[in-house]
Amino acid sequence: MVADVQDVIATALGAEPVTTTVEGRERYTVVVRYPRDLRSDPQSIAHDVLVSMPGGGTVPVGEVADVHLTQGATSIRTENAKLATYVFVDIRDRDLGGYIADAKRAVMDQVLLPAGTYLIWSGQFEYLERAEARLKLVVPITILIIFLLLYLNFGRLAETFIVMLSLPFALSGGLWLLWWLSFNFSVAVAVGFIALAGVAAETGVMMLIYLDTALTEMRDECAAAGRPMSRTDLRCAIMIGAVERVRPKMMTVAAIMGGLLPILWSSGTGSEVMQRIAVPMIGGMVSSTLLTLVVIPAIYALVKDTQPSAAELAHRPRTSEARPDDRHEPSIAAVRSKADVTRPRVRSTGPSTSPAISSSAA
Repeated sequence: MVADVQDVIATALGAEPVTTTVEGRERYTVVVRYPRDLRSDPQSIAHDVLVSMPGGGTVPVGEVADVHLTQGATSIRTENAKLATYVFVDIRDRDLGGYIADAKRAVMDQVLLPAGTYLIWSGQFEYLERAEARLKLVVPITILIIFLLLYLNFGRLAETFIVMLSLPFALSGGLWLLWWLSFNFSVAVAVGFIALAGVAAETGVMMLIYLDTALTEMRDECAAAGRPMSRTDLRCAIMIGAVERVRPKMMTVAAIMGGLLPILWSSGTGSEVMQRIAVPMIGGMVSSTLLTLVVIPAIYALVKDTQPSAAELAHRPRTSEARPDDRHEPSIAAVRSKADVTRPRVRSTGPSTSPAISSSAA
């Protein structure tokens, strides 16, 4: 009778193999056990699991055995040939890295480990550490690649630094939206910021191209009019180039946000990861619009105001030419010549072999 009860418990709760199915060259073991509703709690096991009687018929397990919850035998785990025990923690409503940092400080201050014992923070935290190590390498390389591409495009450091210095303004919008939605910083968020940096650099390049084109046209007009380019002309050219960039910028922002907003409102498998990639892009597009239309033209004006153009250099007077205020000042050679002419001559009263020369200036 005891063996029959043990067999029923092993089959109904632990799943005993009953046969093997053959599918081509693959073999699969088939196990049978009770549904979860009949083996989820002691009362269901006691009333719903039936044991066959030797004389025929069945009885519930609760009639021949006492079913209750108890603590089983302690299992011994080893890792790297050393005894190991695990403490599982489920984290909710906060970031993993911040919790581990607080837990490490609490353990260091309040827990005294025995000799020969040490702690290892494992699980998802290990994946986070590996991702942070990769990001420390990927992010600088990404920024360096953007810098090199910008320099190859413009060929000048001034325009390159204008775009690079504008990137923090674009990233600030993503940070504000992350704070507003209470999202923690993660690997997905870092990927979103990397993508945002590329888009912000691209829109900055387009703005500088428009500004350079407008400035070149204004310089040609000033050269055709025969006058140097003034600050008023510079500001007028920057205003024209910035206004021409409004429509392309708005189209770019509308297209990107139109594709990312559905991801922000989505729900389902993988939506949490995609939301954290989309949030920096959406917030960054808003701040990037203000940056491209306001900040970049202002910085461009400051840089170009300190760099004279070729036309301005051509209209500047040379140092060797006479200035208008100096046209009445005689040169040293002229003074000497005039002194020689106005010097009085002494006439001899006696006979002389040389003819007398009279000066009209006398």
